[in-house]
Amino acid sequence: MDSKTYFGGILDAVKSLTIGLKTSIKVFFEHHETEQYPENRDTLTFTDRNRFCLEMPHNENNEHKCIACGLCQMACPNDSISVISEMVTTEDGKKKKQLVKYEYNIGQCMFCNLCVTACPQGAIRFNQEFEQAVFDKSKLIKVLNQPGSKCQERPKPAVAPKPVAPKAEPASEATKPEAPAATEPTETKKED
Repeated sequence: MDSKTYFGGILDAVKSLTIGLKTSIKVFFEHHETEQYPENRDTLTFTDRNRFCLEMPHNENNEHKCIACGLCQMACPNDSISVISEMVTTEDGKKKKQLVKYEYNIGQCMFCNLCVTACPQGAIRFNQEFEQAVFDKSKLIKVLNQPGSKCQERPKPAVAPKPVAPKAEPASEATKPEAPAATEPTETKKED
């Protein structure tokens, strides 16, 4: 074995060891991305992109925004959403869909956010609750609409009065178009 390659190998090893130690020391003093869970449960922070569990927000009057259109159910690739609705007649005699039950199976959900994107009313969203582990599978099916809740009534837009066009004045004699002159057809005789 040549001494040049032997000492060259040692020199390469020292160089790579120095680079590795330099990288380790640099990372040691940088901000840590990982969190020590569950010890820091009270100080956990999440980004807005995290999606953990679907929810349907209700206001103080127990009203939600869901119109039971079923677009979220159709957009879900895993069939983890089931929208059960019924047709009711409103006070003004029109038929309207009303939400009876909104079931969400978190065990089938792959948290793709397609249901939230498909919702035209913004009635559902993902929250930051990530501790969803249970021993019984039936507890993974959640009913999102609260008992006795109803759809939030949207205010009807005010009907604007029709603009009144000013009446046109009758045309004067000077502005009236002249009647076209009557022309008599001329006859042409055919000569034999």
